[in-house]
Amino acid sequence: MANTRDIRRRIKSVKNTSQITRAMQLVAASKMKRAQEDALAGRPYAVLMTEILSKLGGRVSDIKHPFLEDREVEKRGILVVSSDKGLCGALNANVLRRIVEIKDEARFVAIGRKAAQFLSRTQRDLLAEFTISDRVLFSEVRLPVEFLINAYYEGRVDTVELLYPRYVNPLVQDPIICPLIPIENLSSVIDKLGYQLGEAPLAHDKREIHFEPEAEAILEELLPLFIKQEVYQTVLEAKASEHSARMVAMKSATDNANNLVDDLTLQYNKARQAAITQEILEISAATN
Repeated sequence: MANTRDIRRRIKSVKNTSQITRAMQLVAASKMKRAQEDALAGRPYAVLMTEILSKLGGRVSDIKHPFLEDREVEKRGILVVSSDKGLCGALNANVLRRIVEIKDEARFVAIGRKAAQFLSRTQRDLLAEFTISDRVLFSEVRLPVEFLINAYYEGRVDTVELLYPRYVNPLVQDPIICPLIPIENLSSVIDKLGYQLGEAPLAHDKREIHFEPEAEAILEELLPLFIKQEVYQTVLEAKASEHSARMVAMKSATDNANNLVDDLTLQYNKARQAAITQEILEISAATN
């Protein structure tokens, strides 16, 4: 059995670790709440843009736009969202596992160091790497989206897809691949975004609407903005997933450390009792 000095040293070390993981748990909980608030704050803008796009799509005949054209898929373009740091449970591992499952030819743009490091280490075709702050500014998200859209215009990729950890609840983050471009059916994309935002299906507006400039010109500018806004909302959701996963992981680590302290304390008391008993036996033997 280990001596009491070694056990006391281990108890002190585990308690220090518990304090660190507890602090990280509280920080992650605070960031998670803020990320959820940011995601909710962006929903009215996304819903309004969805309504405008819905009205445009119903009144523009024979829509011609690169995002709406079918093309033969030779190389997929995938925007992967991961975290910059670890200590968030299996969040990044689940996202990277989905990358391994992709067997088609693909080129990747990474948001987050974990995905970028994995893509480089496994020698996959990484076009660019970007980092996003915890507050997730729209200007930060716009850069990787524009990079991938330009690659789509230039023909370097034939699709634009989004791989991210979808926030289900604080305990569950489900990595999914969401196709963005080409848009096969404008109405289905609008309905899907409304479903993701938790909004009811949009009612059909039968009023006559005059567009200035022409509806085609508005649609030309609105479709790229619509894609950027959808990615922005998705990255906000991914940040909430990251902070949730880190909060749960740090809570689990704190609980494990506390349980270990209890076990070590019991072991220390047993060792101390055995030492006292041994001393009593030695004193008794010496007096006899």
